[in-house]
Amino acid sequence: MAKLENITKEVLTHHLTAFGSNNLEEIMKDYTEESVVLTPDGPLKGLAAIRKFFEDFFITIPTGSAFEMKQLTVIGYVAYIAWSRESAVAKIPIGSDTFFLEGDKIRFHTVADYRIAR
Repeated sequence: MAKLENITKEVLTHHLTAFGSNNLEEIMKDYTEESVVLTPDGPLKGLAAIRKFFEDFFITIPTGSAFEMKQLTVIGYVAYIAWSRESAVAKIPIGSDTFFLEGDKIRFHTVADYRIAR
């Protein structure tokens, strides 16, 4: 279990580092064509749909936006985070993501946040 959690932590660290700098190319390295991101608007399947999701998110929350990690939990191949983020465009007082890994890639990713437009 410890080895599995280490892989999960490595992938999550890579993902969060890339996300924090809005580095889309690095973010996409964490996914495969079989990956699915589950959002309140429905599932996003494959690399093209996932890329579009992050491109749109980065318009709302550009590089340099304030970010606070409220919770980070890793158990086996699953990681959960709760967070808040704020920019000149929007305030997100609460957001959460769950990542389910398959090997060293994100196979399923759930995301939900509460956005307040500015």
